Amino acid sequence: MVQTQSGRLYTGITTDTKRRFKEHCAGGKLGARFFRTDPAYAMVFIEAQPDRSTASRRESAMKKLTRQQKLALVESYSVDKIEPIKATE
Repeated sequence: MVQTQSGRLYTGITTDTKRRFKEHCAGGKLGARFFRTDPAYAMVFIEAQPDRSTASRRESAMKKLTRQQKLALVESYSVDKIEPIKATE
């Protein structure tokens, strides 16, 4: 899950989180349209899945969560699990 500069949350799937986050930050054709008006700021949640099918189902379920539920998920996530990724990297 990526947080934008204004605080909005974006959910997506990828096989390489660092690469995909950099693409979102760079904008252009490689990044998601979501970030064209509100640039990516930080990767705030990462969850590994065993395969693409499971990842797609989890992504769909996460997109149905309310903002408050997503924020609770982010809050419960230990930042020790990943090296924080910021747009300035």
